[in-house]
Amino acid sequence: MTAVEPATLLADARAFVPELRERGREIDDLRQLPQDLAQRMADHGFYRLCAPASLGGTDTGPATMAEVCEILATGNGSAAWCVFIGSTSQYTLVNLGEEQLSEILANPNVLTSGVFASTGQARPATQDGEPGWLVDGTWAWGSGCHNASWISGGVMVQPDDGDPYDARAYFRPDELDIDDDWHTSGMRGSGSSTFHARGVWLPHQRITDPRRRSPHADHPIYRFPQFAILCVSIGSICLGMARASIDEAVAVAQDKTPMGSNRSLSQRPHLHGELARADTTLRAARALLYGEIASAWDTAATDRPDLDTRRRLRTAVVHAVTTSVEVIDAMYTAVGGSSVYEDSPLQRHLRDVHVATQHMMVGAPVMELAGRVLVGIDDRAPGL
Repeated sequence: MTAVEPATLLADARAFVPELRERGREIDDLRQLPQDLAQRMADHGFYRLCAPASLGGTDTGPATMAEVCEILATGNGSAAWCVFIGSTSQYTLVNLGEEQLSEILANPNVLTSGVFASTGQARPATQDGEPGWLVDGTWAWGSGCHNASWISGGVMVQPDDGDPYDARAYFRPDELDIDDDWHTSGMRGSGSSTFHARGVWLPHQRITDPRRRSPHADHPIYRFPQFAILCVSIGSICLGMARASIDEAVAVAQDKTPMGSNRSLSQRPHLHGELARADTTLRAARALLYGEIASAWDTAATDRPDLDTRRRLRTAVVHAVTTSVEVIDAMYTAVGGSSVYEDSPLQRHLRDVHVATQHMMVGAPVMELAGRVLVGIDDRAPGL
């Protein structure tokens, strides 16, 4: 697999936006991505954004992953979220053996999903004379699991002859029980259902071994901070929804004459100020996020970014999310009653962004940890 030019990926993402907007109600009602849409996005390489070319990836780096997700989010937040989860799920392919890699990547545009949290357990077990693992676990927020051909979940491996370690188990969908529990206010189309492994036997090669030195591990993507890989696209998705909300507010204002007025909403000074503030704060938050991504990526070319780089990057993500919430809330309010209807993109972005804020990777503890680093209480902060 050869690398893909970032400009190609960004252009392809823009081409999806009109369809994503048009199919918004369908995506919400289905409570997962339509399979045809998920597969076509995978065919364009969007699920391979977080892997090097040696592992079938696009080899474009975290900024391109973030920007593709940002663009898609201007059309539909749920679709962008599934791409984010699907692409980061291929991040741990590096720790799989070549036999299992060949099986998963037999289809280069494979649809993947997964949950990083190690809420499963794997213990040694033999089946038909073959050594392997017996896996039990429950994983919540399994975004995109209804579309995927391979679903991964974090497990705590309990070997017979050593200390436990964190790893990833790779399942076929028919090996899991997937709950119909994704009934939510926002991100409805992400299909982020809970899935369970109940006594699932897996051969050895289906669980990653982070203790093994992979021939692919020298790629810069694996020196880039791991937790940042898992959250930068949350920030960019929120930025995309916020930008789309500003655009929608402008479009509504140009067409709407409020009741009791003889001039359009677009002529009101109050709205002018709201739009200018929203645009300015959003551009500032975006510049900060992509600037920190670029700085960390430059370092990752030769070394692992230090604690201060990790702190700046994680807090830039949280700032992008909180700024986006403020912008979307302001635009929803600014256009009045027009925003409450189901066919308004503003109400969908409002619902979706407030679900995104609940992800643990952008929660309040991140800023608290960053603050402890700033005052010198914590000089390691592995959670960053």
